[in-house]
Amino acid sequence: MKKTLIAITVLSLFAGCATLSSQAVTLNNPERGYVSVNTTANTEVAPDVAEISFAVQTSDTKSMQKATTQNKEISDKVFAQLKSMIDTNNGDYIKTADFSASPIYTYTNSKKNFDRYEVSNRVIVHTKSIDKVGKMIDSAIAAGATNVDNLTFSVSNYEAQCNDLISIASEKAQKRAGVIAKTLSTTVDGVRTFDVSCNANNYSAPRFYMAKNMLAAVAEDTAASEGSATTISNGVVKINANVNATFFVK
Repeated sequence: MKKTLIAITVLSLFAGCATLSSQAVTLNNPERGYVSVNTTANTEVAPDVAEISFAVQTSDTKSMQKATTQNKEISDKVFAQLKSMIDTNNGDYIKTADFSASPIYTYTNSKKNFDRYEVSNRVIVHTKSIDKVGKMIDSAIAAGATNVDNLTFSVSNYEAQCNDLISIASEKAQKRAGVIAKTLSTTVDGVRTFDVSCNANNYSAPRFYMAKNMLAAVAEDTAASEGSATTISNGVVKINANVNATFFVK
């Protein structure tokens, strides 16, 4: 019992001197102890995929059918315009994300009053043509899109990037455990637990949301400027791998 208390004291003192990312853990029994380490690896990668969410909203105070017909006409124009700008052979595609049609009510002194029929059609463009994102936004607006709700950049080889980073972080964990064990005059004697994770901090551009008349003005300005397009900075995607591991020591 006396020997066990001494061993625990030594390990506890060492934990106070270790960095925040690695620490020694007390012996869980008199026969076998372990050390715990936490390591990370990260990188910044230029994105090669963009997803843009467009919406067409229409309304009519008298007829749901009229609002729906108008929405279809505009949506078809937006869809056709965007389809002409993507490369399906390179994995680009357009998909419908949401469609809704419903009456809108207002309330006055707790009284429910009908206001209008509203129809919304939302599509998402997935493209590797990063250099065309600004022109796609301008073209969709010119064709009648009323909302550009979201723009997100990502990396197509995310899994491969994660695997490389996990490998680096794992090697660091093993080396760090060896350094700790050597300091305690012990050696690493197998893996006790090993947990890994990987995530990407995707770059998201600010949300675009304008009134229809403002979007029309933007479209007119765009048409008046030859060769110009909305400037979009795709930034970088940060990918992080984390390893939490414990190693037996003897």
